[in-house]
Amino acid sequence: MVHGLIVGKFYPPHAGHHHLVDSAARACDEVTVVVAPSTVESIPLADRLAWLREVHAASPHVRFAGVYDDLPIDYGSADAWEAHCAVFRAAVGERRVDKVFSSEPYGEELARRFDAEHVPVDPARAAVPVSGTAVRADPVAGWAFLAPPVRAWFARRVVVVGAESTGTTTLTRALATHLRLRGGAFATTAWVEEYGRTLTSLKMADLAPGQGVADLEWTRADFVTVAREQNAAEDAAARSGGPILLCDTDSFATAIWEERYLGSASSAVRDAARRPHLYLLTSDEGVPFADDGMRDGEHLRAWMTGRFRDELAARGVPWIELTGPFRARLSRAVQACDELLARGWDLATPLLPADPGRIVGGSC
Repeated sequence: MVHGLIVGKFYPPHAGHHHLVDSAARACDEVTVVVAPSTVESIPLADRLAWLREVHAASPHVRFAGVYDDLPIDYGSADAWEAHCAVFRAAVGERRVDKVFSSEPYGEELARRFDAEHVPVDPARAAVPVSGTAVRADPVAGWAFLAPPVRAWFARRVVVVGAESTGTTTLTRALATHLRLRGGAFATTAWVEEYGRTLTSLKMADLAPGQGVADLEWTRADFVTVAREQNAAEDAAARSGGPILLCDTDSFATAIWEERYLGSASSAVRDAARRPHLYLLTSDEGVPFADDGMRDGEHLRAWMTGRFRDELAARGVPWIELTGPFRARLSRAVQACDELLARGWDLATPLLPADPGRIVGGSC
């Protein structure tokens, strides 16, 4: 039985890491991957482990073990090596290590300290030209190298909310088209449709002849369903879309709609609300009401716009209100998305080695 070892931060996991793990999986009967970030890093260890396990679920002989390692990194210090190896050995357990797989310069020394064979895998990054440092610096440029669960974590979620017939769907669709035309990482820009409208259609299908939207009966359970389905659709779209995920309403907005129909919002629906990166509120001013057979709230539009303003302000989330003609609204929405991306992801710098060019030999 050949046991392979991989040690790394996986900050974040990317295609280069997956190539490394797959290479070890093909060469060994058992592989232990030690995910060892420092606590200063911005991506939780539990998330990294979950992502790696999902991507490599087809290789059950690969085990992922997580441990935080805040020890100083000094490749020129035998004591530092000994301390780090103690952390790694505790994560590996009692199994002997036969091969150490690495794409890093320290891989050979790490293998020697485990009395194992070193197997370098694409150290020049020729097969998979990506690194964690590059992805952290520019996730958009590295988007193609990220697996679906990692994309979902990095995706900036932008939610369009507003009263009936204020152009939320039209704006969301147009904004998605605009971003897709940029190509590259944005070519797969996704937008999430409003599940409340889907449920309205299903309920209307059960009405008796001659009845319409005003005859629908809404329950607390209906809005819990809308919030749950909206969140699920949003999460699914984030995995396959681009750096910006566009949502035509969300679970927070569902609470406003519940208040509109039932007089108050339930705790179950309010608790389902998330905190996206940006809200775009479509004003009702200057927008004609269009009755498409599924709308009955023209007289409540100003009230709903006001409720959205109040609730967004109270939540302390980033938001802007879109006013004026459609072209002006779309232009401002594009600008807001670009400003969001320009602010970056603000990922903390990991602990760095004191002297990455000097590596001492020995054993531990």
